[in-house]
Amino acid sequence: MEQKRRVIALGFFDGVHLGHGALLRAVTAKAKELNATPSAMSFDVHPSALLAAQPIPLLNANEDRVWLMRHVYGIEDVILAHFDEKMMHQPWEEFVTDYLAGELGAVYVVAGNDFRFGDRGAGDARRLREKCAQLGIGCEIVGMVELDGQQIHSTLIRDLITAGEMEQANRYLGHPHMLTNRVGQGKHLGRTLGFPTVNLQFQPGVLVPARGVYATKVYVEERCYIAVTNVGVRPTVEDTQQVNVEAFLLDFSGDLYGRELRVEFYRHLRGERKFPSVEALRDEVMRNAQQTRDYFAAQG
Repeated sequence: MEQKRRVIALGFFDGVHLGHGALLRAVTAKAKELNATPSAMSFDVHPSALLAAQPIPLLNANEDRVWLMRHVYGIEDVILAHFDEKMMHQPWEEFVTDYLAGELGAVYVVAGNDFRFGDRGAGDARRLREKCAQLGIGCEIVGMVELDGQQIHSTLIRDLITAGEMEQANRYLGHPHMLTNRVGQGKHLGRTLGFPTVNLQFQPGVLVPARGVYATKVYVEERCYIAVTNVGVRPTVEDTQQVNVEAFLLDFSGDLYGRELRVEFYRHLRGERKFPSVEALRDEVMRNAQQTRDYFAAQG
């Protein structure tokens, strides 16, 4: 079978933010020009998982990174290479000649000017461009992207999300921050209080946003519901340190247990706090529901 001809963006793409978007848009444009497959090559685990004592918390699980690249930027093939000791110590020349050109069929590659690869990070943008030229492969190096004079990078967005600055984080992302997971079994307390909720969890290693209540949208098989979503430990009703995501879908009735949902975070409404009674909690959730309706109505 004839090997695919691919135009490939290179990077980890944590968050798939506007800076990554510049690479991915360049890929789709060049792939159309060359009649090749628009692709992205990343890793299944962040290199910090092997290199750092404290791995970097990720903005997205792998499934969400792949979804964003495909649905926001039109990338057809997302290759998640297994990052292990062998990959970490692969000579940079071998990464280009054997892996990108030989195994993946790259005819053109796009990378950021800070992209490093190969053993000890010896490969950089200059070496990538030179090696591609030797192999007859096109190569485009994309500079840092700025918004309002601020360079966009994943660390900045992590800091914003950790602080609950979700609207600003979303501006730099170019899309809402999101979480996809299957609904787990809860304690059904919300149902007895008049606001039935669905329960999800962050995958291990994924960044937990600032605790509190958010105005969100929840997608159930691409049908959208606005929702009030709590990120936290539910101090009014439970004594636990397990952080959960609990979403109250407005104008929805039914059972979503075991279904896969996508939650999009838009605005941090308030911090998490312990209420004097479950009735006080219910009243506050209903107030948050109205805040959420007003927020999305104002967005048009």
